Amino acid sequence: MGKTRLHPITHIARRMFELLEPICLVTFLADECNEELAALGHRTYWDGYFASRAAPLGRVPAQVVHAAFYSFAEGEAARHIPSSWETISPEASVAARERGSAASLRRILGDELADSPGLVRAADLTTKAATSAPTEGRVMYAGMRTLEVPSDPVARLWHSATMLREHRGDGHVAALVGAGIGGTEAHVLCALEQGIHPPESFGRIHHLPKERLAAVMEGMRERGLIDFDGHFTDAGRALKHRIETLTDELAIPPYDALSSAELDELFTNLEPITAALVATGSQ
Repeated sequence: MGKTRLHPITHIARRMFELLEPICLVTFLADECNEELAALGHRTYWDGYFASRAAPLGRVPAQVVHAAFYSFAEGEAARHIPSSWETISPEASVAARERGSAASLRRILGDELADSPGLVRAADLTTKAATSAPTEGRVMYAGMRTLEVPSDPVARLWHSATMLREHRGDGHVAALVGAGIGGTEAHVLCALEQGIHPPESFGRIHHLPKERLAAVMEGMRERGLIDFDGHFTDAGRALKHRIETLTDELAIPPYDALSSAELDELFTNLEPITAALVATGSQ
């Protein structure tokens, strides 16, 4: 890594994921972002989701969004892209997402924590990391890097945490592709890791046609990843572990920009922010 670290590299990436993910989740779980997107004219939650998350890529066709997002079933992106942009520009959608997400954070954190020196410092260090990694091979991250970083500390923390989330997501997609795991298969593995059974009941895939889910499950049985009852095999559990380990390894480049002292400071300043968000489920 070119620097002496007090933390193993995979520990840094995993710990930062744990600390930053609750910040990013307000976009999807709290009300303010959806309200902002609905006020623009997006008809459904998923119209707003696809339009605002894909917006940094520009007016790309559904096939590109499908490829970049990776985990959605065939045809899901096409139900929202490009129709969501016909009357609402990508620029308006991404601005609404930022406004709503920042408003959610401020409401949940309260003025004392939202206006604290610790949050300002966390925003500064997160931004330093988020704007320092190479963009090659990181489509969603590269798109986020084209956006202006907000000046407001709360919005800046959300924006930079989301940049890092997309950076990690790009790496996760690479790990999945390398392991030969498709998007729906990835959700099955995720469900099993969370103890959800049957995995077809997982909220991200339960709406898919039963025939489609049955084919995915049968393919995973043939590969020895799940057993007849839809539980992990040893091989499936080991593959999931390898994917997560590689995802952590691929997520480390942004944090090369921070010294060990800065990383410790970032951990310390993020912990009360994350704790407040976890306590409310980022809602």
